[in-house]
Amino acid sequence: MHIKSFQEHFKPVEDPRQGAKVRHPLFDVLFGTLCAVISGAKGWHDIREYVLGHHDWFRDHGLFKLGVPVDDTFARIISSVEPEQFRESFLVWMKAVHELTEGNVVAIDGKTLRGSYNRDERSSAIHMVSAYASANKLVLGQLKTDSKSNEIIAIPELIKMLELRGALVTIDAMACQTKIAKAIVKQGGHYLLAVKGNQSNLAKAVQAAFSKQRGQSPDAQELQTETGRGRIESRISHVLRADALEGDFSNWCSLNTIAMVESYRTEKGKPTSLEYRYYISSKEMTATQIATAVREHWAIEAMHWVLDVSLQEDACQIFKKNAAENLACLRHMSLNMLRSEPTKASIPTKQKRCWMKTENLEKVLVAGFSAMADS
Repeated sequence: MHIKSFQEHFKPVEDPRQGAKVRHPLFDVLFGTLCAVISGAKGWHDIREYVLGHHDWFRDHGLFKLGVPVDDTFARIISSVEPEQFRESFLVWMKAVHELTEGNVVAIDGKTLRGSYNRDERSSAIHMVSAYASANKLVLGQLKTDSKSNEIIAIPELIKMLELRGALVTIDAMACQTKIAKAIVKQGGHYLLAVKGNQSNLAKAVQAAFSKQRGQSPDAQELQTETGRGRIESRISHVLRADALEGDFSNWCSLNTIAMVESYRTEKGKPTSLEYRYYISSKEMTATQIATAVREHWAIEAMHWVLDVSLQEDACQIFKKNAAENLACLRHMSLNMLRSEPTKASIPTKQKRCWMKTENLEKVLVAGFSAMADS
């Protein structure tokens, strides 16, 4: 195991408690909470029960020497840690264990933690924006926003935290903003942004550029078809150079390629539907590359689904102080580590095994921390 590597990377996280009153070291609580979340803990009671059930193992590693704290102590300590310090430690860890290669898709999207609202104000649930390496299925970083509408403000701040050299950053239409495109290019990456009505002049120009393609019947050999859940979906992609646009769009940093994806969907008992989706990119791309990148973007939605179904994020009712944001970071870290562990088993199965036996937990910790030890 590499407990010392974890301890080194999270050393910047400051203990908010008065030194004279500290009975349980901050690192013990952070590491114990992480191990419990990896093993499927959903709340403070579960976290304590996990540490208590494997107290001998923790004690053998020099942790919780004075016993296991009660639920409220776990809650009080985790909720009082500054999220900025926690987030920075997560970013340092991810930079140590994962290096993006040329053309890797980094999908950025937001997710509301539906159970994290103050009980006096239901609309206060926190909203997290995450960056996700689609090919490796790893969360690279996350940032809290005050609401979904503030993603436009949060995304450039998240981008500044990431090492994006050579990566292709994909974001949905809400974030199709010149400021965001510029931030991505400044970090050494390329952007692929969906275009809709929030950029009306750009959307009209892109649609006009593909008027000829929309009037053509698709070549069956060029269609990409997928089936599943009672539906059949076929797509074909078209690309043009950005100079095909009518008008001045020089404010879009390094704009190189525009794209249109035709999507035909057939479901049992329903007529075939047709949808056109439009994109702009700073990278010179082929139709095949566009199609692949658009599909890879939706991997972040699958990650959100895993957080909800396997880690039950939306069901978590914890909301006080910084607890919801810090636990979200721990869930992202746990998911990364569970996926890095090579055993061919589902996330819930791996969690159950970790809950039952610490030797299974150790395999997950080794997978997650091995690159940290080498860095």
